[in-house]
Amino acid sequence: MTQPAVSHAISSLESDLGVRLIIRDRRKGILLTEVGKQLLVHMREILQRVGHIEQIAAAEKGLEVGTIRIGTFPTAAAQFIPPIMSYFQRHYPKLELLLREGTIEEVKKWLNSREVDAGIIILPDAEMETVPIYKDTMKAVLRRDHPLCAQQTVSINDLDGLPLIVCHGGYEAPIIEMFRRAEAELTIAHAVYNVATVLSMVREGLGISIMAGLSLTNLPPDIEIRSLEPEVCREVSIAVPSLNEASPAVKLFIETVQKLIRERNIK
Repeated sequence: MTQPAVSHAISSLESDLGVRLIIRDRRKGILLTEVGKQLLVHMREILQRVGHIEQIAAAEKGLEVGTIRIGTFPTAAAQFIPPIMSYFQRHYPKLELLLREGTIEEVKKWLNSREVDAGIIILPDAEMETVPIYKDTMKAVLRRDHPLCAQQTVSINDLDGLPLIVCHGGYEAPIIEMFRRAEAELTIAHAVYNVATVLSMVREGLGISIMAGLSLTNLPPDIEIRSLEPEVCREVSIAVPSLNEASPAVKLFIETVQKLIRERNIK
């Protein structure tokens, strides 16, 4: 559509609804009003419903068509998404997977605003329905010359009061909980957002860390990992606004991911 046609369509919609949907700001450009933000969620749902109709009709003819918008955090994107996309390209070439990467909180926000159809998250969300797909085991991350490297496993009490380097993005909650249960002192020396930064800081002797196994596939030199005792896991799940109302394509996506992980085609 041309710009005048878009402006005319928006004006007509505002006239029909009797409310203002858009504000034009000289510095920030076009912004949604509060009521515009609320209506946008419902409009996206309407478009998703249209997509559902098309998918159901195509399935009746033996075709899987449509678009699945997926939100995910970086570690899951690196480990899960490439083999999933490859599988879909081979088996369902008319189904398009659109990937959007961000923090876990951003993925939850996109789910709530219906900007994505499904999201891969860690922490549960009371507003979403989730399907567990993978248990990610937490590990102690140590520099090779650290005294704890002499042990096969590390307990939380071994870490009592030691300087800990924490990575944001779904790591904090299970770490806090494991220290609380062990009645050990949690001493956060540094908190960063990037996995590579955490590993570099551990390598420089600035502290130790507790990280998920998915993040530890390519360790730098002089870094070792040890299992925690007792074992601690964080659950990776696919989240959707409603499993019953999910499109045929989204349901197929969930079933396929479960199948691939169950068959260990994905780490």
